[in-house]
Amino acid sequence: MRLPADDATNGWSAILPPRAPRPALQGPVRADWLVLGAGYAGLAAARRLAELRPHAHVVLVDAGTVGDNASGRNSGFAIDVPHNVGSSLEELRQAAHYQRLLAAGLADLQRHIAAHAIDCQWRRAGKYHCAVSPAAGRTLDHHAQELRALGEPHERLDRDALAARLGTRYFAAGLYTPGTVLLNPAALCRGLADALPAQVALYENTPVHALDIAPHAVVAHTAQGRIEAPQLIVASNPFAQQLGLFQGETFPLATFGSLSAPLTPAQRERLGAPQGWGVTPVNAVAGATLRYTDDHRLLVRQGFEYAPRFRVAAAVRERVRRAHRAVFDARFPQLADVPLAHFWEGAIAITRNGAPRWGRFAPNVHGVAGCNGVGIVKHTVLGALAADLALGQDHPLIADALALGAPARMPPAPFLGLGLGVRAYIAREKWAGRAER
Repeated sequence: MRLPADDATNGWSAILPPRAPRPALQGPVRADWLVLGAGYAGLAAARRLAELRPHAHVVLVDAGTVGDNASGRNSGFAIDVPHNVGSSLEELRQAAHYQRLLAAGLADLQRHIAAHAIDCQWRRAGKYHCAVSPAAGRTLDHHAQELRALGEPHERLDRDALAARLGTRYFAAGLYTPGTVLLNPAALCRGLADALPAQVALYENTPVHALDIAPHAVVAHTAQGRIEAPQLIVASNPFAQQLGLFQGETFPLATFGSLSAPLTPAQRERLGAPQGWGVTPVNAVAGATLRYTDDHRLLVRQGFEYAPRFRVAAAVRERVRRAHRAVFDARFPQLADVPLAHFWEGAIAITRNGAPRWGRFAPNVHGVAGCNGVGIVKHTVLGALAADLALGQDHPLIADALALGAPARMPPAPFLGLGLGVRAYIAREKWAGRAER
C-alpha cells in the first residue's frame, strides 16, 4: 500500500492551531457501515448515514490526518456553478445536473458550518474564471452562454476591471460569478470531522492495506487491526485503485500549492485589492489558480505530475517551487519582496472525460471517486447521495448524479502501466493551454 507523501508542509494546516488527531485503530472492530476516506465525500457519507440510521454504528477511517490529507490541500474553492476543467467541457454539457447538485452540496456545507460554528474563513466571495490570452475568451463565451441558460448571475470583465479588483493586469478577460465560497480547506475538514455525530467512530492514521469483499461482509485489514461490516462506502479518491477499485477509470495526479506569508500593510497597499478573491484559470492544467485570502496571504496552485506511486522526485518539487515563484512574480511584480512561505503537494483523481465515478460498485459497495480537482462541493453532495443510494433511500438528486455518466476507460494496461496515456493527456492539455501560463 503506497500512501501520499504528506510531509507536514501543507500551508493551510500549518497556519492553524495544533490539533490532536483521533487515535489509530487498534484491534478488531465490528460496525454496521465502513466508510473509507475522511475527505469531503467520506465525511458527508458518514454524516448522512448517521442522520438516516441514528442507531447504526459507522466506522470512518483515513490513512492520514484529517485536514492534512488530500482534501485539506486544495485551493479552498467551494464552487457553486459548473465550469470547465482543462479543455474538457463535460461539466458545462451537464450544466443543469451540476447546478442542482452543487447547490445542494453548498447548502449542506453551509448548514453544518453554521450549526457547529466551524471557523474556516468561510465567505461567499465569488470567483473569477480568467483567461490570459484573448483567444481563450471563446471558452468564457461558452461558459457565459451556459450560465445564462441556467439563470445564474455572472459578469464579464475586461483587463482594466479585473486589475481594479485583483491587483494584477495579467488577465485579458474574466467571468465573475458571485456564489462561490472561499475558505481554508484544512480548517473545514477539521471542523466537519470534529462535528461528526456520536455514532460515527473516526480513526485517523489508519491505512487499509487489504480489503476483502464478500456478498454479505466486507473486511478491511489495517496494520494494527481489522474492521468488519456488511456495507462499505469508498471515498478514498485516487487511493482506491490500490484496493482493486476503479481500475482503468481514474488516474492519480500530484498537484502543488504555495502560500505566501501575510502581506504587510505596505504590501497590501501595493496590491491594491480591496478584499479577498479567488481566480480559476480557463485551463487548469496549464494555468494557475490564485487566491488572496482574508488574512492577506496569496496562494499559487499550478502544476500536475503523474504520480502512480503517490510520490514525486525532489527535483520535480524544486522545479515546481521555482515555477510558482515565476508565476507569482509575473502576476504581481509589485510584490517581489513577498516570500512564498509554504509549499506542498497533494493528490487528486482525474477521469479521462471529466465524469466522476459514482454509485453502486458491488451489492454492498458504494462510493465516489474522480473529483477532477474540484471536489469540495461536488464530493460533499455525491458522498451524501452515495449513502442515500446504499440505504435505498429515495432522493431526487440521485437522478442528477446518475445523469453525469461514467468515466471513459483508460488505455490498455501496458500503456497505462507505463503512464504513456496519462502523460500524453497532460502534455496535450499543457499544449492546448500554453497561452494561459
